[in-house]
Amino acid sequence: MTSGTEKDNPLHMSWSDSAWIPHLNQGNVMDYFSERSNPFYDRSCNNEVVKMQRRSPEHLKSMTGVEYELIHAQQPILFVIRKQRRHSPEQVTPLTFYYIIAGVIYQAPDLASIINSRLLTSVYNIQSAFEEVQNFSRYHPSKGYWWEFKDQEKEKDSLSAKPKEEISSLFQRQRVDVLLAELTRSFPPKVYQPKPGDKPIPVSRSDPSGAIKEEVKEEINQSQNNANSSIPGNVQTGSSFLAANVVGQGIMKPPQAKRRKGK
Repeated sequence: MTSGTEKDNPLHMSWSDSAWIPHLNQGNVMDYFSERSNPFYDRSCNNEVVKMQRRSPEHLKSMTGVEYELIHAQQPILFVIRKQRRHSPEQVTPLTFYYIIAGVIYQAPDLASIINSRLLTSVYNIQSAFEEVQNFSRYHPSKGYWWEFKDQEKEKDSLSAKPKEEISSLFQRQRVDVLLAELTRSFPPKVYQPKPGDKPIPVSRSDPSGAIKEEVKEEINQSQNNANSSIPGNVQTGSSFLAANVVGQGIMKPPQAKRRKGK
């Protein structure tokens, strides 16, 4: 059975006989290859002469001309047969290689056919790439040449159509407000300012026995050591301003000035 005729390219042909395939081995593979219906077999070869004369295959080495020889066998899947021209018992010239895979015979391509096929494939791919790239080239007398790819336009459209995501959801904002309210009730501020520019008003706590005074003392000491000594004129920091207001309201008395010696 053949998948083509002898006029076709032998590289595109294959042959097999289902009656032989289950019984193929190294001893009968040459008989399988020499079937008359096999288009790869040349019936004018020395193998056919030896077969007609019923001689041993070893007699081929004493003859000259075209012959077939089994050079590799991996039973029961792979067999490699070489077509060669014999010049002497020791000198042969390889002509063609055939391989049998699972009972199907193929002709192995030669080096020229492989290079030709690879070159044609490469040239076709390069030509297709140039034709595709040509569709994205643009030209304008004032701008010159530039590239305009469709994928970039689709990305821009998708980005512009995509809605902007909110930083936080309504649920998250409501929960944060609850936490802030709890923190404010647990730790109320020391002073508050009703309106911008108004005088800060101290906030009384549930323990007015002296906790506020101790905190105010610490702020006064920090302001005296750091900010008040370096600020010119009558400008006061928030701590010194708070201390002056606290002293004015009678929460804490100002420290008495040390008397100089001799007075």
